[in-house]
Amino acid sequence: MTLTTKNVDALCQQHGIDVARVAALSGLDEQRVLAIILGRWTPSPAERDKVAAAFGLTRDQIAWGHKTPIQHIYGSGPG
Repeated sequence: MTLTTKNVDALCQQHGIDVARVAALSGLDEQRVLAIILGRWTPSPAERDKVAAAFGLTRDQIAWGHKTPIQHIYGSGPG
């Protein structure tokens, strides 16, 4: 049997909960939860456990990571 993992954004939609509710259930800051949902922050193992628990899951049942590739910016710097 193959298990399909979903990201936090998909889980929020599936469960009908928003950033504030995930933050309240996980005990994490709303801005951190928003960054995780938007795929701009890869949470630590402890943060993963807290977010997963908010959905009644384990961290291994959720797909984590950035949604967009990290880009390196080259240049001569400011000014």
